[in-house]
Amino acid sequence: LTAITAVGGLFLGTLLALCHISEKRWLSAPAKLYINLMRAVPLVLVLFWYFLLMPEILRIILGLDHPVKIGAEMTAIITFVLAEIMRAGIQSVKKGQIQAAYGLGLSYAQTMRHVVLPQAIRHMLPVLLTQTIILFQDTSLVYVISGNDFMGSISKIAQRDGQLVLMYSFAAVCYLAVSLSLSLLIRRLQTRMRTAQAH
Repeated sequence: LTAITAVGGLFLGTLLALCHISEKRWLSAPAKLYINLMRAVPLVLVLFWYFLLMPEILRIILGLDHPVKIGAEMTAIITFVLAEIMRAGIQSVKKGQIQAAYGLGLSYAQTMRHVVLPQAIRHMLPVLLTQTIILFQDTSLVYVISGNDFMGSISKIAQRDGQLVLMYSFAAVCYLAVSLSLSLLIRRLQTRMRTAQAH
């Protein structure tokens, strides 16, 4: 779940970021509205919204006599993909470089592909990895919509065997181990990036 939604979120976040910084208002205005809306609503509320309301909305749109079954897993994937984490990285690229690319005859798409996005991804890599840690932790929210995830399995085993403290402690150790490992990776990456920039 973390891997799928991290890739999907990166793709959607990149598209939103490109729309957000676009000079065309019909692209930037909806992107800004969407980003502000998603930042203002708690993630667990978005989970419930998709899980409970989207089947009914799709039933009305498609003219069916029964709600469309989305399922807890697909709901979780859709919800966690709704993340915007690329805008700051794209805006960190100096405007002079963009203007220089235009001056060399590159189109908007070529400028974004060859000049802006490679630098933005490099600048945002530590943040992207940090966001992945947060995403990994947030996947435990799938439990509230009865999704078949790690935390849900832990809860079922704990209740079945009557070992609440043991199983939830085990879950905490697993989350801690993964989060600390990724945090150490981020620190090493940041150190290498600072060293490369110094040279």
